[in-house]
Amino acid sequence: GIAGTDLFTAILDHEAETPTSGAGTWQPGPQPSGLHLAVDAMWRLLLIPYAELRAVGRASAAPGWALTRLRDLVEGALSYARRIPPTEPNSLVGNIGPHRRWTWANADLDDMKTIRQAFGGTVNDVILAAISNGFRELLLSRGEDLDGRTVRSMVPVSVRGPEGEGVPDNRVSAMWAELPVGIDDPVEQLRSISAQLEGLKESRQALGGRVLTSMGDFAPPMLLALGTRLAARTPQRAVNTVTTNVPGPQIPLYCWGRRMLAAYPYVPLAGSVRVGVAIFSYDGGIYVGVTGDYDSAPDVGVLCEGVETGLHRLLAAAGGGSRAASQTAKTTT
Repeated sequence: GIAGTDLFTAILDHEAETPTSGAGTWQPGPQPSGLHLAVDAMWRLLLIPYAELRAVGRASAAPGWALTRLRDLVEGALSYARRIPPTEPNSLVGNIGPHRRWTWANADLDDMKTIRQAFGGTVNDVILAAISNGFRELLLSRGEDLDGRTVRSMVPVSVRGPEGEGVPDNRVSAMWAELPVGIDDPVEQLRSISAQLEGLKESRQALGGRVLTSMGDFAPPMLLALGTRLAARTPQRAVNTVTTNVPGPQIPLYCWGRRMLAAYPYVPLAGSVRVGVAIFSYDGGIYVGVTGDYDSAPDVGVLCEGVETGLHRLLAAAGGGSRAASQTAKTTT
């Protein structure tokens, strides 16, 4: 997510002309021994209770803030838990094999802003509305009845605060969004998404997810590993897909003097989720990568075409003309 983008921009250059002085002067440190790694791991485990005690001390010094934070976390955890019940069955969930298909689509960030200014919401809402249209067209092409139906998507959310800026680690929770595939009108799809996400933000659902995921810090490594394996083998009926949107750098980046033209993301599949969507923004463009199970989702190209169609319909309703030439969605395996 955010930390990955920071590393991404650190590896590439911000200018086409790059200095070559100092090349080859870096030397790696010595490889740590097994004993050093074990001691370092034990030290980190010992520091966890100390960090929690410091947090308790800070909370005691500001009881009003601590109570407000506790209330938000409890409300978020309850909201998070309420989304766990199983969803209605559809062809997006089931057994998956070891092979994948990958397709892509693209859009223009200025077009997104035009739509947002016309109908409200956020750029992320516009993207999710387009993704909803993509899933709608995919499921309709499979002959599924979508009257009043939704597709539940896990939407990763960054919970990185100011203290986490520049730290290359994972600080992510999730919200559960119901993509309105039963709605045909693109503007109504967008309004449904905007109202829903606004409600999810007010419910502090992401904070609740953070509470649940942070419990792994206190679990012994062996129990955590066993729990992870058990979760991977348990049928996942609470979610149909995953939709992750990561904001990228809005400046051109270079590698050895060559400009990077586009950056299409890839999201892995897990459990029983057969289709996953990733969105990455870069230098004025929106790039969508869709991963599908090779055997059960051979038609994921329909989803990408539906994403671009949904954006074009929204832009037409907003009275704008697309500045980005649509590319035909392609599939690779």
